[in-house]
Amino acid sequence: MEFLQKIIDFILHIDQHLTDLILQFGNMTYLILFLIVFCETGLVVTPFLPGDSLFFAAGALAANGSMSLPLIFIVCFLGAVLGNTVNYFIGRKLGPMIFNTNNRFIKKKHLESTQLFYEKHGAKAIVLSRFLPIFRTFVPFVAGVAKMNAWMHFVYNILGAFLWVGIFVSLGYFFGRIPFVQENFSLFILIIIGVTLLPGIIAFIRQRFFRKKENQVSE
Repeated sequence: MEFLQKIIDFILHIDQHLTDLILQFGNMTYLILFLIVFCETGLVVTPFLPGDSLFFAAGALAANGSMSLPLIFIVCFLGAVLGNTVNYFIGRKLGPMIFNTNNRFIKKKHLESTQLFYEKHGAKAIVLSRFLPIFRTFVPFVAGVAKMNAWMHFVYNILGAFLWVGIFVSLGYFFGRIPFVQENFSLFILIIIGVTLLPGIIAFIRQRFFRKKENQVSE
């Protein structure tokens, strides 16, 4: 519970934490950004890490001169591409075994809902999932399990990472300098989280509704 509270606090006050990291570690902060993005997209056990809000906050800090906009984009883009690539190959090698075992670190319902998402959207899911928390962690893994063509995955991986990082860093850069946004930063982070979670929540509700309807029909 305490760990969850720390994660929530980090996400809601991510601008303050990034500022503290810059003051404490200087240019090493870019490496920390890379590692956070890599772990969120590359390890199926860390879907809770921030992505969208991290980019927005980093972009806002770039707007006031605390960070370099080009460096933010480069390190986050590389972290996103390499993370997805590692996740894809983990799925190819270990996916079937993980799917068939119960693991408290990997929720099977997340894997199953991601599998449905991948089956519905195919290769496009690699790009679309970048904008959906949880899904962006599990889709490359499921693509690996499904033995998606490696080169096709790499192309969609690069496209998705470019759009994901570019859009949210740019939003942070252009809106982060507005005084109202600066004064209500936590509120805007909540809005970003809500907007990115909404499609997944809608898809979950629709899935539960249709499953319930199918069960009623079969009875």
